[in-house]
Amino acid sequence: MLARTVRYAIALCTALLLSSCAAASEPWVELAGERYTVEIAADDASRARGLMFRDEMARDRGMLFIHDVEAPQAYWMKNTRIALDILYFDSELQLVSQQRDVPPCTSGDRCPPYPSRAPARYVLELNAGEAARLSLQDGATLTVDPGIDLPPAR
Repeated sequence: MLARTVRYAIALCTALLLSSCAAASEPWVELAGERYTVEIAADDASRARGLMFRDEMARDRGMLFIHDVEAPQAYWMKNTRIALDILYFDSELQLVSQQRDVPPCTSGDRCPPYPSRAPARYVLELNAGEAARLSLQDGATLTVDPGIDLPPAR
């Protein structure tokens, strides 16, 4: 009985350790002193899907879109159910454009685009209101988790 209890305790400790390691490896970005755990959208399919069909997103979460080249970007809210701040960053991870408090859109292909005012390579989507809460100004620097594989500059 004691041996079984010890084995159970070891198994439980191992499971807890592994789960904390998994949680620690979630990708993140930092902006204006705040850290956000992010999902990565680095290919056409994940960029197209984005945050569609989500009913909520925790305040400390977001999605980082990684493009192959720096270029004018335009995002839309097709099938997106939560209001977002769409933040555009150049190749140097400097904030070059902001679309704040973008409303959800259920109009399918009739949803309006929200373009960047300057070429961008990275786009960060956060819950609406975060940019205002952080008092974000163009030129702010995005810090990216070293574990996120950013493409080389072109």
